[in-house]
Amino acid sequence: MKRHITLLIFLIIGTAPLLAQMPDAPDRTEGDGPYDRLIIRGATMIDGTGSPALGPVDIVIEGNRIAQIRTVGYPGVPISDRGRPQAEEGDKELDAEGMYILPGFFDMHAHIGGNAQGTVPEYVFKLWLAHGITSVREPGSFNGMDWTLRHRDRSEANEITAPRIFPYIGFGQGAGGINSPEEARDWVQMIDEAGADGIKFFGTRPEIFQAALDEANSRGLGSMTHHAQTRVGYANALDSAEMGLQGMTHWYGLPEALFTDRVLQDYPLDYNYQNEQHRFEEAGKLWKQAAEPGSDRWNEVMDRLLELDYDINPTFTIYEASRDLMRERRAEWHERYTLPSLWEFFAPDRRAHGSYWFDWGTEQEIAWKENYRIWMQFVNEYKNRGGNVTLGSDAGYIYKLYGFAYIREMEMFREAGFHPLEIFQSASLRGAEVLGVDDELGTIEVGKLADLVIVGENPQQNLQVLYGTGAIRVDDQNQLKRVGGVKYTIKDGILFDAKQLLKDVEEYVQQKKDETGFEITQPGLDY
Repeated sequence: MKRHITLLIFLIIGTAPLLAQMPDAPDRTEGDGPYDRLIIRGATMIDGTGSPALGPVDIVIEGNRIAQIRTVGYPGVPISDRGRPQAEEGDKELDAEGMYILPGFFDMHAHIGGNAQGTVPEYVFKLWLAHGITSVREPGSFNGMDWTLRHRDRSEANEITAPRIFPYIGFGQGAGGINSPEEARDWVQMIDEAGADGIKFFGTRPEIFQAALDEANSRGLGSMTHHAQTRVGYANALDSAEMGLQGMTHWYGLPEALFTDRVLQDYPLDYNYQNEQHRFEEAGKLWKQAAEPGSDRWNEVMDRLLELDYDINPTFTIYEASRDLMRERRAEWHERYTLPSLWEFFAPDRRAHGSYWFDWGTEQEIAWKENYRIWMQFVNEYKNRGGNVTLGSDAGYIYKLYGFAYIREMEMFREAGFHPLEIFQSASLRGAEVLGVDDELGTIEVGKLADLVIVGENPQQNLQVLYGTGAIRVDDQNQLKRVGGVKYTIKDGILFDAKQLLKDVEEYVQQKKDETGFEITQPGLDY
């Protein structure tokens, strides 16, 4: 269990974990293209701009860019060949009639995994692509800055089967400690020259935080913060926004900004941050300590964050086991797609970060349900008032599996009050805007790069059809069947068979099970 201890120390003190180097991803053998000309025919398009679905359309991709989008008919009416883009010799045509096409998804909190979990990059990358995720913001780059930057470049060149990678380096990584504003500025300069896209903070002394942010903003680097409870007393979400932070992930720091009768969380007197049950159980009471929805303080904080154009990446999904542990532990995809080493990593353990179920039960889950209710209300209202909200999963912890957790985040956005079109906008355009690539990615528009998701069912009617396991339906003959699952993911004009990627993952997981005789069992039970 040494791996758990290392990760817990890392998350407490905010420095890079001392892990062995993760292996490199293998050279790409999957995916066809890019083609000189690829014509996707007859799909219904949800373009990510917020526009309602439109179709049927034909989309022409030349190389890795969208060259034409042409409306070719009406729903329920046979498509006439007249007016359609004509195929030429050598063109690739893809029949997508009856299917839906969306822009590639951005997971804005996406760790690549690593030795601590026993995962290899190919496993994680294929799960992401199989769920339509074509871009990831990698916060922390815990496998090492050089490793992450190298894989960013290899993905950009399509040498590996992987989404686009935007590395946000963990503040101080490789520095051996940053203890002054001057050291902070030097470190930011170093990662900028190395080619990083941004910084992930956990919090630090205000003068150091301010210096790092000033330097990052002057250089056009992105910035995000997990307002760790060990440092939120220095700067909550409003404080960091005033310093120039671009945005936050999770929700720590927001309730603290809304406190009116205290400065710090109401910790029990026996609280110890190293005790994971203390950490997560008390975190589930935070929103009840904050100003009430609609109150003067609620509106004051929200108005100021909106003025500062602060973006919020809530990652609802990663805390969901807090409100329904059994649901997350028994999710149907674990049997086929969760590696034995990852399952063991999830297991309750007093030395393991995010494995906090030492005595977890009804009272804790009810408190977390209320925590979610208020948190979701803030996020939905922030979106409604013009704030930028993006999707992220933070998968690889707390029974959350790569790819699957991202689709679950979409479902939780729906629970929070987002319309499906708003969800897809947050999943694509809003992420591209935060990363500064919305001129190239994030929507289906002529001239943009061809990052697309094709699914055989209408995801607006049921987001669950985007899961790799699809959704359950009983047909008119009373036959039960699975429908959906992403059919194709296109990244940079390269066409990936999403279902084959999932099959590859399943075979790899089974191989690891066969090697060890491993079977998934429930904690404390022999089945």
